[in-house]
Amino acid sequence: MRPAVAAAVSTRRGVELALLGFAAVITTGALVLVEANQEQELTWTLLYLGAAYMAILAAAHVAVRKFAPYADPLVLPLAALLNGLGLVMIHRVDLARIARAASLGNDEPTQEALRQVGWTAIGIVFFVGMLVLVPDHRTLARYGYTAGFVGLVLLALPAVLPASLSEVNGARIWIRLGPASIQPGEFAKILFVVFFASFLVVKRDLFTSAGKRFLGMTFPRPRDLGPLLVAWGVAMAVLVFESDLGTSLMFFGIVLVMLYVATERISWVIIGLVIFGAGAFAAWTFVSRVQTRVSVWLDPFADFNGRGFQVSQGLFGLATGGVGGTGLGAGRPELVPFASTDFIFTSLGEEIGLVGIAALLLIYCLLATRAMRSALAVRDTFGKLLAAGLGFAIAWQVFVVVGGVINLIPNTGITAPFVSYGGSSLVANYALVALVLRVSNAARQPASEKRPSPAAGPSAPLAPLAEASTEMVQRDQVRTPPSGVHHQEPAGPAAPTGRAPRGRTRGE
Repeated sequence: MRPAVAAAVSTRRGVELALLGFAAVITTGALVLVEANQEQELTWTLLYLGAAYMAILAAAHVAVRKFAPYADPLVLPLAALLNGLGLVMIHRVDLARIARAASLGNDEPTQEALRQVGWTAIGIVFFVGMLVLVPDHRTLARYGYTAGFVGLVLLALPAVLPASLSEVNGARIWIRLGPASIQPGEFAKILFVVFFASFLVVKRDLFTSAGKRFLGMTFPRPRDLGPLLVAWGVAMAVLVFESDLGTSLMFFGIVLVMLYVATERISWVIIGLVIFGAGAFAAWTFVSRVQTRVSVWLDPFADFNGRGFQVSQGLFGLATGGVGGTGLGAGRPELVPFASTDFIFTSLGEEIGLVGIAALLLIYCLLATRAMRSALAVRDTFGKLLAAGLGFAIAWQVFVVVGGVINLIPNTGITAPFVSYGGSSLVANYALVALVLRVSNAARQPASEKRPSPAAGPSAPLAPLAEASTEMVQRDQVRTPPSGVHHQEPAGPAAPTGRAPRGRTRGE
């Protein structure tokens, strides 16, 4: 019966291949439109970009087919389409920069689109490496504290390095080694998600302990607030010493959401928002860079030719695009500083308009939703928290980026996942997608093919509770059963030590 059952479950890799081909067609068509509107001819650069992009996608598909055959077939195509659309806009900005240099009699600048293709190839190498080195996502639970420590070191390293090696545009978030530079916070984001998923699985009782009720909500005991206060302290340290509002907001937001997913208690979110708001107000009071960001946010036109120039130009670009956009290659995105990195959404908004930006945000929403769907489908608690944290990290980063560009919140200076030019962000996000696919593969894999435990050997056991299944119960079933009715424990893998843990989920 087992081969028949396994054969009945479709891997849907053919669907993934078709969607990757569709993403390649969209990207190639967009590149043709850009070249036609700018150069009035098709150049060899178009052939190089298109061929390299399709070859990279083919390599990624082969890796998923071999190492994660039951993974969600939509995740990789969605990431690839975002990557391709970003490549199109980066090439568009390159053409504008080349034309401007020619009009001024300067040397032709380096084309960032070709570099972005190289970074995409490196990102796929990390993507494949993650699939190979992590055959089972539950093995990451053993390295939760190590991941947290390494993430903390990566986050703090730019602050302790000399400004000549870490500071760019006032924010100390980079590590520059000669011509190359990396942004360690992008990798720290993933490591912190792994750490908190492992920590919350083992210490869940600490966060669900009874506390005092106020305004209809149960608030935690003061002695249980330690982990949240530590996360708040790290976020505030990043904000003060690195002048990086974006990373601080990203990190603390992910912690709050993972706490809520693990406990289902809104009181943790309220407490977190209150203490983060108090810390942000204190930073605004004493940190000059934060004061500048807030003043520009409140009135970007007050100092149009100075501090508010970038935000103002971005808003003008979005207004120029309107609903339908000026058309690919027909706008002036180069008038906005950092048009291919921090403000690439304004470049896209000018040329594809509100409709195009809405479609782009919908792709991000689908990517985050598929990660959340994997979290719902996987049986182990660690996998649920890991996939939920990774999915929210994508959605939250997009909100912070777009919110800063449209002046909904103060500009943070972080890059859009997969779309913006930059190696660190692209490589880290492809590693993030690989972890999501790994969890998804475990959720969709037939039971007859699942491993009882990761092949780690007897000397390296799993962390306690790492592979314990979530127990599906209704809220009214938590109460003591009527007389004569005996509650029966559900069948499933037990924790290595003692009784299997109980985790309640909302609506599963």
